Amino acid sequence: MFAAIHVPEITERQRPRLAECASDFSPYVEETAPDTAVVNIAGLLRLFENSARNVAEAMARRAAELELNANIAVADNPDAAVHGARWFRGVTMMDAEKLAGIPVEVLGAPEDITGTLALWGIRTFGEFAALPEDGVAERLGALGVHYQKLARGESVRPLVPAQEAPSFEDSFDLEYPLVLLEPLSFILGRLLGTVCGRLDSHGLATHELRVSLKLETGTHERTLRLPYPMRDAKTFLKLITLDLEAHPPGAPVTAVSISAEPVNPRVVQHGLFLPKAPEPQKLELTLARIAKLVGEGNVGSAELLDTHRPGAFVMKRFGSANGAARAGRRPRLALRVFRPALRAQVQTQGGRLARVTARGIRGRVVAAAGPWRTSGDWWREDAWSRDEWDVELSGGALYRLYRDRRNGAWFVEGSYD
Repeated sequence: MFAAIHVPEITERQRPRLAECASDFSPYVEETAPDTAVVNIAGLLRLFENSARNVAEAMARRAAELELNANIAVADNPDAAVHGARWFRGVTMMDAEKLAGIPVEVLGAPEDITGTLALWGIRTFGEFAALPEDGVAERLGALGVHYQKLARGESVRPLVPAQEAPSFEDSFDLEYPLVLLEPLSFILGRLLGTVCGRLDSHGLATHELRVSLKLETGTHERTLRLPYPMRDAKTFLKLITLDLEAHPPGAPVTAVSISAEPVNPRVVQHGLFLPKAPEPQKLELTLARIAKLVGEGNVGSAELLDTHRPGAFVMKRFGSANGAARAGRRPRLALRVFRPALRAQVQTQGGRLARVTARGIRGRVVAAAGPWRTSGDWWREDAWSRDEWDVELSGGALYRLYRDRRNGAWFVEGSYD
């Protein structure tokens, strides 16, 4: 036995009241639509003298207390109760005769089905229910048969109660402040185990962990962004420990909170003829240990900056691969940059470059192209202004030279492959 509560022209302010009215009678409530809720009242009959009408009237009184102009219908299945509450006013006990008199538009079928029924002259649930099921299946398909069963009141399904969104967060208040990382790691491991367990139970992973430490003098927050979605609590604990060693909170910790951003897990299919790559967890731990030794800004992949400054780049964290290299791509001339650039001595003859001498480089200039003058950031202390040449030496090697116009010094910036 099911009871449906429908509030016509419901407002946003009234929606919580509708949910409250339904949940006052049963914890099993399905919010079928923003203006409709369905309750299983089978277990309430003994409390109301075994009368479904008494239950419906009690719901109507509760709705009036909440200032809801509600229509309530009771039926043997939830869909029939919903259709009755949407059409009849007040409290209605649904039966076959009342169900048959409801207009077919209340079904909420797609426009193509509703239009076809109108062409056939079908106006009510009863007329639709009387049609032969085989003919409905041939002309309207399986979806048409489904709506015909709704019109007959033959649908059988359980309620789908509303569920709260899962929370992938956990916290812990300490009895006394912690000043050492080792005891703090036990608390972190416990929280990570809970969060990763929730992720695993929902078939999810995370690519971002947020750690919030409440201190005696404030808060300390750290965010770990991972290149691949993972849910390994042991890996997360090691990463957070390394991060806290590099960025200590600076005060005793009184509370710990960890939250994860849920995403779909990474699915990888390994090839039979390709070498096995290292596991993302082990690779991320290795990178974290390297960053601890050499600094976070010195680990990652180089990314060119959108500037004319020569050699300007920034180190970005490694991410997932963008795909395999294109096959058959034409080779290009590449410049291997010397870092730092090699100090050079350049001899000229008749205003042209004649000879270049630097560490490991010596030769006569056979051909030269240039100069190309570049300058920028004149307002900064590290402004640049230089003239560049590409030269071929007598040994056949190609180099990039430049002269710093601020002090006249010559440098070999790199060699061409």
